[in-house]
Amino acid sequence: MKIEEEMALLQASKSGDAAFEELVKRYDRKLLRVAEQVTQNHEDAEDVVQETFLKVFQKLDQFEGRSTLWTWLFRIGVNESRMKLRKRRSLSELPILDDSLLEIGFSSIDIPDSALNPEEACQVSELREILLKTLRTLAPRLRVVFFLRDVEGLTSDQTAAALDLHQSAVKARLRRARLQLRERLGTYH
Repeated sequence: MKIEEEMALLQASKSGDAAFEELVKRYDRKLLRVAEQVTQNHEDAEDVVQETFLKVFQKLDQFEGRSTLWTWLFRIGVNESRMKLRKRRSLSELPILDDSLLEIGFSSIDIPDSALNPEEACQVSELREILLKTLRTLAPRLRVVFFLRDVEGLTSDQTAAALDLHQSAVKARLRRARLQLRERLGTYH
């Protein structure tokens, strides 16, 4: 969604239009995926999504437009997920990304070529499995940056805002993730 469209949707939402419902429809599935990764529990994740949209509705006037709407929603969703976890139990490290999110994200890069013969389809499937297996070997802090930048397509600024990191940290982690993937995938030549 373009920034102008996001701002128009936000303005319409502030005036009590049905636009907020449109905002929810556009982002609820993505927020649910993120919340499920953090909470590791579907019911908690659904609660988090509701709490996130309630907080967003209450704070619509506070959105300054310095980031994209998705980045703002993502940050609120992650914070709500962490609060849900803190209430449930105390954890020293929060799981932000696991294999199911990678598989959901990488389903969008599958090669949609119905003309593949069975051998080519098998090769594509094997390649996808190798990639997922290799991604699982990355440290979670590298995996989440790689996922947000290279799978979800967020910019470095958006990723930094979403994860509450400096942009230099995002770039460094992304570089390390790509180098490690290249190195580890090189063994499959």
